[in-house]
Amino acid sequence: MLLKRIPAGVYAANCYILMDEETKECAVIDPGGDAEDLTTYIDSIGAKVKYILLTHGHSDHTGAVGALMENYKLPSHISKRDGEFILNGEFMFGPLRYKGQSVTLNMDLQEDNIYKLGNLEIKVVETPGHSPGGVCFLVQDKLFTGDTLFLRSIGRTDLSGGNFETLISSIRNKLLVLDESITVYPGHGPQSSIKYERDNNPFL
Repeated sequence: MLLKRIPAGVYAANCYILMDEETKECAVIDPGGDAEDLTTYIDSIGAKVKYILLTHGHSDHTGAVGALMENYKLPSHISKRDGEFILNGEFMFGPLRYKGQSVTLNMDLQEDNIYKLGNLEIKVVETPGHSPGGVCFLVQDKLFTGDTLFLRSIGRTDLSGGNFETLISSIRNKLLVLDESITVYPGHGPQSSIKYERDNNPFL
C-alpha cells in the first residue's frame, strides 16, 4: 500500500492518495483544492484513479472535486445527507461548481459499503456529527476520519447540520471501539491513533 498525504486548498485540508502498489489502482480521499498539484503527483506515480471519496461535503474538502472528475472521467462519492446539503447550498457545503457548471456527486456512501482497490478494501463507517452525513474510511489498520476526529481534538459542530452529542456518540460508538493500534489520519493536522485518542483526547 502506498499512502501520500497532501495538504490542499486554502485551509490545508489533508487529501490522501491511497494506492494498491500491485495493481496501481488508487483512491483520492477529500481533494480540497490545488487540483494541479494533486494530479501531478497522481500521474507521477502511475496511479490509476478508481475512486474519489469524500468524508463530508464541506467546501474545504471538495474544492478540487470537479477538476479531478473531469481529468479522470470518474464520479465522486459522498453520503446522501451531505450531498443533499450541497444541493441546498447550505453554509460551507456548496453549491459545488466547476467551470461554471454544477458538479453532480454520487450520493451512495453508506455504513459498511466496501470499495475494492486492487487487493485493498475501503470500508465506510458512518460518523455524523461534524456534518449530518459525515463518514470515515477504514483500510486495514488505517482510519481516515475527515473532520470527525483529530489529534487531541474533534470536529466543530456549529456549522449547518452539526451536532455535538451526535459527534461524540459517533466517535465513542464507531471509532473508539476499533483496534487501538489503528492509525488515525484526520482531515487537518498530524496523524494519531485510536489508543492515543482514547487515552488523551480531552473531549472524550
